[in-house]
Amino acid sequence: MRLASLVVFLLLWQVVAVVAQDATVPMPAVVFERIGAEIASMALPHHLGVTLLRVSVSFAAAMLIGAAVGIAMGRWPMLDRFLDGWLVLGLNIPALVTIILCYIWFGLNDWAAILAVALNKIPTVVVTVREGARAIDPRLMEVARAYRLPVSRKFLQVYLPQLYPYLFAAARAGLSLIWKIVLVVELLGRSEGIGFQLNVFFQFFDISGILAYTLVFAAVVLLVEALVMRPMERRLNRWRQ
Repeated sequence: MRLASLVVFLLLWQVVAVVAQDATVPMPAVVFERIGAEIASMALPHHLGVTLLRVSVSFAAAMLIGAAVGIAMGRWPMLDRFLDGWLVLGLNIPALVTIILCYIWFGLNDWAAILAVALNKIPTVVVTVREGARAIDPRLMEVARAYRLPVSRKFLQVYLPQLYPYLFAAARAGLSLIWKIVLVVELLGRSEGIGFQLNVFFQFFDISGILAYTLVFAAVVLLVEALVMRPMERRLNRWRQ
């Protein structure tokens, strides 16, 4: 069904392009030809690799910090009350403001870009993981204590598996958010990456270039979901079956 959905999408695109007969709506064949040309020139692999590196570092930092803070807030009510105002503030500050401030404070460099992306993502991870920490089954933890399991084993084999659904929910929401924010970060202040290239294409009204890079970027997102997220989620949640 997923393959059929993609075929229908391409057919609709072809129909719209034929009906429009406008340079701003190129046909699929034109865009795919442009993708081939960009790959052959190594421009697309280069910019895609730069963007994926920024996404990976930002995602890892946001998940690690957000999960740690979320677990702590779910575990200790006093800390939860203390940090709740900060969390609400972080959730509601626009991403554009964070990006601009990071560039002003830390300069137009990759570390400022990665920090801006991670700061925008951490609050959403904290909220999701905090709910998971609150939902931990106390009876399972009592069993672990009754068997006098070491702290590390109790955390890894009893506590953490109960958080997997919440961690994967945070990871999925995080990836969908980080992909978009990274492009904005690159558009505003970097000289490499998919976002930078989209800005260049926009200035020259190069619609086929915009669609070519967008399609490749979307294809990478789908591959990450199909080849990494889903298999890992099924494997880690087998204990529930």
